[in-house]
Amino acid sequence: MPKPTTASDAKPHTKNKALLQWVADATALTRPDRVVWCDGTEKEHERLTKEAVDQKVLIALNQKKRPGCYLHRSNPNDVARVEHLTFICTPTKEEAGPTNQWMAPDEAKAKLTKLCDGAMKGRTMYVVPYVMGPLGSPFSKIGVEITDSIYVVLNMRIMTRMGKAALDMLGDSNDFNRGFHALLDVNPERRYITHFPQENFVWSVGSGYGGNALLGKKCLALRIGSYLANREGWLAEHMLILGVESPEWQKTYVAAAFPSACGKTNFAMLLPPRRFDGWKVYTVGDDIAWLREGSDGRLWAINPENGYFGVAPGTSYKSNASAMKSIEKNTLFTNVALTPDGDIWWEGMDKEAPEGTVDWQGRPWKKGGTEKAAHANSRFTAPMANNPVLSKHVDDPEGVPISAIIFGGRRATTVPLVLQSFNWNHGVYMGATMGSETTAAATGEVGVVRRDPMAMLPFCGYNMGDYFRHWLEMRGRIAHPPRIFMVNWFRKGKEGQFLWPGYGENMRVLRWIVDRAHVRVGGQETPMGWVPREGDIDLSGLDISSDNFKAATTVNLDEWKRELESQKEFFDKIGPTMPTPIKLQRELLLAVIDSVKGK
Repeated sequence: MPKPTTASDAKPHTKNKALLQWVADATALTRPDRVVWCDGTEKEHERLTKEAVDQKVLIALNQKKRPGCYLHRSNPNDVARVEHLTFICTPTKEEAGPTNQWMAPDEAKAKLTKLCDGAMKGRTMYVVPYVMGPLGSPFSKIGVEITDSIYVVLNMRIMTRMGKAALDMLGDSNDFNRGFHALLDVNPERRYITHFPQENFVWSVGSGYGGNALLGKKCLALRIGSYLANREGWLAEHMLILGVESPEWQKTYVAAAFPSACGKTNFAMLLPPRRFDGWKVYTVGDDIAWLREGSDGRLWAINPENGYFGVAPGTSYKSNASAMKSIEKNTLFTNVALTPDGDIWWEGMDKEAPEGTVDWQGRPWKKGGTEKAAHANSRFTAPMANNPVLSKHVDDPEGVPISAIIFGGRRATTVPLVLQSFNWNHGVYMGATMGSETTAAATGEVGVVRRDPMAMLPFCGYNMGDYFRHWLEMRGRIAHPPRIFMVNWFRKGKEGQFLWPGYGENMRVLRWIVDRAHVRVGGQETPMGWVPREGDIDLSGLDISSDNFKAATTVNLDEWKRELESQKEFFDKIGPTMPTPIKLQRELLLAVIDSVKGK
């Protein structure tokens, strides 16, 4: 067995017997040339970065333009999450539920043990201890990832509180997430991302992509996290967290869930328009929220992450100035284009690509061609400390109190600009049935609604019906629950034009949500929920006609009846675990529509 080594000494900074034994077992299986225990220090970071550049895993960018920034090019077959190769390994298929890929635990372990036998020969095994959440927080969870990817180590240092502090927090406890990652030969035929919820264990092989390899993110924070949350009585959600401060210095915190391509990161870093001088929006988190009831009867939330793993294309100073400022230094870029002067570029940036730009695979790129310069799923990994609108409460061990929960999707019709639920159960129903419309480019048919309940469809680590039931049961834990809303920035008019300008102007809707949460603004009750009247939202200085605003906020009962009828297929897919209160919500709303229409 190889001798463990670190940058600072020859022994790991722990005497935890369970951890040492697990690492020894992994070492015996994979047989690496070296075992490095990561301590999270700046000295270690400099050493590993240099090694990554020497190994051509990273390309140094222009350090005058982007100090501390580097580019990584992944294997072209390994550029995104692989849902069809992502498995929940519970004792029974029913526990995983109909929305997850399932594999029996013994079968998965046998398969991956065989693949990992000697898999790290000639390589270095890194042991990466980390904390998801603020150090010392009762919300936080400790994980240890074993990996043979130096790229993963450097990303984990940005995305988590990584190093000796995690081992100090763990102490002698056996309560930590075990994450075992091996690159193998990055072959899709030998690629599996497996989760063992009952064992708090993730085993991933054959991929170096972030969502498949940074095991603290989607794997622990959501798939394993959602299972632990159900068992322990809290919520692990695919949600941003933001704080709104009024000119009177009142702070209100909001959590929001959006499927992909619905403006989640932009909303998390929203910059209020000039009309809202004196108002401020602060980012607590852009992707994941862990929520628990507090001693005051409210729902409190933390962001378990320490950085941003954002999609690059489309990010610009116009769409998200705070994100652009966040990537000016100490950032890792993956699969973006490289300019001749050593800078990065992607489609949707504020400037044109200069001549001599090479694409994400290192090939010469020509403007006007069919090939994109940056991969559509190219990424940046940036420390959250870089964010100019970062909340000062982001490291608060107790988190922040949530006054409103928002669900959002991309819908051309039916769903109004903003809709408030009648109560908690109705709000859970709204989240459980949310979805976004597909595009012709993606599916060949426009307007097909893909259900993505709570934006958790790929990330719920157990039966989705039981997940809905857990949401309903949380109401009994929370004396003062947050109000629940649905938003839709993408509603279109009869001519196919967007009815709402979006971007920073979403502050106008956010203010209505905040004011409704504090019960200080009016609204119009409809059979589907509460919507704002024209005078309830500040539209001053905004180029939007009265007719367009009414069209954006209208509730068309014929459209809603079709929407409710279409939900039955999804309910049937969930099957017998779909909670009765959610099924009754749908039936009640159908009955109300028929009553209003006189049927």
